[in-house]
This record gives sequence, C-alpha cells and structure tokens, in this order.
Amino acid sequence: MTLPIRHAPVAIVGGGQAGLSVSYHLKQRGIGHLVFEKHRAVHAWATQRWDTFCLVTPNWQCDLPGHPYDGPDPDGFMRKDEIIAYLKGFVAKVQPPIREGVAVRRVERRADGVFSVQTSEGDYTANEVVVASGGYHTPIIPRMAEKLPGSIVQLHSNQYRNPAQLPPGEVLVVGSGQSGAQIAEDLHLAGRKVHLAVGDAPRCARFYRGRDVVTWLADMGYYEMTVDDHPLRDGVRDNTNHYVTGRDGGRDIDLRRFAREGMRLYGALEDVAEGSLRFRDNLKASLDQADRTYNGINAAIDKHIAEKGIDVPVQAPYTPVWEPGAPVTSLDLAGSGITAILWCIGFRPDFGWLDASVFNGAGRPKHRRGVTREEGVYFVGLPWLHTWGSGRFGAVGRDAEYIVEVIQRRLGADRLALRVAG
Repeated sequence: MTLPIRHAPVAIVGGGQAGLSVSYHLKQRGIGHLVFEKHRAVHAWATQRWDTFCLVTPNWQCDLPGHPYDGPDPDGFMRKDEIIAYLKGFVAKVQPPIREGVAVRRVERRADGVFSVQTSEGDYTANEVVVASGGYHTPIIPRMAEKLPGSIVQLHSNQYRNPAQLPPGEVLVVGSGQSGAQIAEDLHLAGRKVHLAVGDAPRCARFYRGRDVVTWLADMGYYEMTVDDHPLRDGVRDNTNHYVTGRDGGRDIDLRRFAREGMRLYGALEDVAEGSLRFRDNLKASLDQADRTYNGINAAIDKHIAEKGIDVPVQAPYTPVWEPGAPVTSLDLAGSGITAILWCIGFRPDFGWLDASVFNGAGRPKHRRGVTREEGVYFVGLPWLHTWGSGRFGAVGRDAEYIVEVIQRRLGADRLALRVAG
C-alpha cells in the first residue's frame, strides 16, 4: 500500500533546543511545520551525558525563546537532571508538531522546486528545510583503536556514565577538551588512577577578580561578537572549547594540579604499536599554551576593569603548580595497569542525507547566519553559526528567529499556503 505524500511548508530536522526554537518562532507566526526527531525530543541530553554532567556556563545564560531560566540559582550551573527538566519545560511550552521516532533518510529538491523529505514513516514534501540536528553526529574513534587488545574496554565520551561502569584498574582518557578534562576529573575524584593524553584545548578561569569569567566577558560584549567580527572569522568555528567546569558550584580545571595529585599526563596519543602506547613529545607545550590562553583572557578582563574604573580585588596571573619532567613518549600497555580507554576526541558531522550544494570540501555547511546559498535550506544550532552562543541555550533562539524571518519572507503572507497538509 502506497501512503499519500504529506506536505509541510517547513520541515525541521532535529528535535533538540535548536529545532524546538525554530518551531517556537514558526508557531508565533502561524507558519505550518513539522519537526522530525529520530529519537525523542532532547534525546542527546538524557542519553549521551555522564551522570555528574553540568553546564559550564551559568544558568542566567539559559534563555530559550519564551523560556528563560527562572530557577533559584541564576549564577549556578544546572546538572544533568536539571537541564533535562528545563528542556522538558520548554517542550511543554512550545508543544511542537513533532514526529518522534522518525528518521529523515534523504532530502532533495524535486524538479518543481519543492523538497522531497524521505523518512522512516514515509515521504513528505516541504517548501523549506531547516537542519537543526547540530554538528556532533558520529563519535570519533581513531583507527589505532583497532590495534588494542580485546581485553581493554573502549568507550567514547558519549557512552561514559560513571566510574563504576568501568572495570577495576587504571583508565586512559584520550583528549583534554571539555569532555575529556571533566571526565578525567570525575574519575580522579572517584579515586581512580587516571592517565590523560593531553591535546591542544585551551583553558580559562571559572572566577576571576570576584566574578565569573562568563559575566566579565558578557559585560565586555564578547558574546555579542559575530563570526564576521571575530579575528579568526570562519576559522573560529573549528576552535576547541576551553576547559572549565561548573561542578560543585564551579571551579578551574587545572591539569597541572591533577598531575601533582597523582594523575599521569602525556602528550597527544599518536599510535598503538608493538603493545605500546606512543605519545607525542608536546605535553609541556600544550600545558604552557593552555595557561597562556588562561592568563590572556584574564589580562583582557584586567584591561576592561581599568578602562571602566571598576573597584574589585587584584588577582595575580596564574603560575604553574607542576612542571612535567622528562617526556614519556612510550608506555607499555600490558604493564601499565590500564584496563579501559575513553576516547574524548569529539565527533564528525554527518549530513549525508541532505542532497544540496551547501557544503565545503570537508563536508561542513557553508552559510551566512544559517542561510545557505541554496534557497530554502537553513542551518540552526551549529557552534559559532553567528555568535559564540549559537550552539548554546543563550543565543540559539535569536538565530532561530532570524531564520524564521527569512522563511516568512520567502513563503509570503498567504496563511492558506502555510498549513500542513495530508
């Protein structure tokens, strides 16, 4: 039996905070649409975060459309269960026309200019398509993982939940971005012996001169800076996030302090060969560069304080509390005591289902504030789509509103044409 093809003026792919924000603004304008989510709304937050996960930005930055944070701790950092409750509250407010458990398998433009949207529950058509599925799709696990013995438990960061999940023994965490640094801390605080292969992620202070660094940067206008105004321009989209934590009220993550307390630090993991882990001789350079970024951000805050004549306590620059000794570039795996490896080296985007000329040679979307050169195709929720907060709760709603304004102009004002049909 052939099912009839249903039509939606706007098809939104992804039911996280980005897709829900687009739905909110479309509903405000009476524009018909459907949200397709292959799992359930806000699925990733509930299923791909560890148990002690919390925001690294203060709660006051959570400002989804029509749903600002209104809890008792605006300067705190919501934990996993609180984040999920916050997002479920947003879903309840938006009441989106969402098709949960429906995967979008292919989107392509037909000869008549309308988009064909092929899904796991049948075919749809749409005038406009908004990609709101984020950019973190395929967990990165390097080919060297295949050389590890089967006795070693291997997990990606999105599979890690808590230390008890891992077998007894020591743990190697590969990568020191936000996830790697926080998971290494989680294991360290639980008393596990941790080995950390340090990458090139920068770090920043949690608090400086009496205030959260995020608050200082907000006052300085950093979060209003657009990608076009940033010194790196589009290159900022490839930057690794600074590592810091909101855990226990918020604090710095200082890998040097962890090392002083017994964590083993190495340079970047390069290979597994002849039963040994091979590390790059760049640990000291990576730590030094992270500290330069840390002190550089604080120096920019110092300048702002001086220019504004703000009376706050003076704070000295960070000085290292530990220095690496002779570099360790090889570690015998059998004798190391390592029984588990956590790969915390990110994700690759996968937009293979979208047949549109909107990607660069690396498979990343080309756009200007989410609007692509192919009419009717948009992106929302990507890091630095327009500003630093584009991939976060703080600014995704503004980006969604901008996209919806573009869509409204394209579709016109005929509300009869803006209904979902079929």
